[in-house]
Amino acid sequence: MPNQMTSRARVEAGLSRRKRKEKIFRASGLLATAIGILFLGIFFSTLVAKGASAFVQTYLLLDVELTAETIAPGGELDLEYADFDGLVRTALRNNFPELSGRNDRRELNRLLSVGAGFQVRDLVVANPDLIGTTQEIWVPAASNVDMLMKGNIDATVDESLRNLSDRQIRWIDTLDQAGRVDLRLNKALFTNGDSREPELAGIRGAMMGSFFMLVVTIALAFPVGVAAAIYLEEFAPKNRWSDLVEVNINNLAAVPSIVFGLLGLAVFINWMGLPRSAPLVGGLVLALLTLPVIIIASRAAIKAVPPSIREAALGLGASKMQVVFHHVMPLAMPGMLTGAIIGMSRALGESAPLLMIGMIAFIVDVPGGFTDPATALPVQIYLWADSPERAFAERTSAAIIVLLAFLLLMNLAAVILRRRMERRW
Repeated sequence: MPNQMTSRARVEAGLSRRKRKEKIFRASGLLATAIGILFLGIFFSTLVAKGASAFVQTYLLLDVELTAETIAPGGELDLEYADFDGLVRTALRNNFPELSGRNDRRELNRLLSVGAGFQVRDLVVANPDLIGTTQEIWVPAASNVDMLMKGNIDATVDESLRNLSDRQIRWIDTLDQAGRVDLRLNKALFTNGDSREPELAGIRGAMMGSFFMLVVTIALAFPVGVAAAIYLEEFAPKNRWSDLVEVNINNLAAVPSIVFGLLGLAVFINWMGLPRSAPLVGGLVLALLTLPVIIIASRAAIKAVPPSIREAALGLGASKMQVVFHHVMPLAMPGMLTGAIIGMSRALGESAPLLMIGMIAFIVDVPGGFTDPATALPVQIYLWADSPERAFAERTSAAIIVLLAFLLLMNLAAVILRRRMERRW
């Protein structure tokens, strides 16, 4: 009896120790999860705090006199002769008639963006009937004015420590009190390409470059990856060569992405002579990058199909090809598509291989095709982050927000696709 009590006591002591360790393990897991969520929240809150202001831009309301003598001397619009910049500057100076000196006018003109004249030109080109009239037009302000209105320039510090003089700040205050300064939606961020001027810089060129690259990537990587997975899983003999191929595929999935960039530089540009900094080359490089991921995911989806499906189809007289393409593939397709979307998400966020093939170039024009010079959204973020101007900092955060939004949407699509199409056995 005493021995039995001792054994029971040891068992109860062991159970209490196990329960205590289990509680400690659960608490550690919850703590780790809470820390991860905390840092993730700090990251997103900091990113939104820095980048939200980039979605609005400071504009100035000017009464622009579209005189025929200035823009249509022969009775018709003459874009080569017209001085739209002069019209905008005159409209701004009309708000301060007391200014007369050249230096004063030059300092006042610095409040305007270099794109103000182009905006007026586009307005007149779209509607020539405006010639000879005076129009109230909202034109973009310079980046320094935008930073002041957003609170990123402290007007109380010494004049030598900021990019705006005291007189410029007084002029901005005068315009603001007259209702001629306003923060409006920054459409240029989504409609313009890159620019040296922060108030004119946009991500449309980078977005179109990423779009063309992803089209090339999915068009090449998905069919080749699925075909390779089907062959390796259903038709390839199990020998040392197939084992070698499988090992190499797994190793390629872990190779640093910059190695694929070096491969693309050597093969597609130096050997094949394809154009540098083109979405076609970027798509080929990203296809090589995502191909192992798609193959591995597709093979896992094929393995998940129960053997009874194959055996039943073979028992009814179906050939091996019919079993694979009529029964196995439809059931494995949700997993294949999920792997493809995850691979595309990885490709969308890659920048290192694109830097190696010249997509770091400063591209102003929006690409219109697969061979036009272009950049990608991650590379555009890298270029803006390297810029010393304060106005580009908020645009860097805004571009990161847009990139993360696309990544979240693609991963959400993968989750929804898997849940809707997945079958359980």
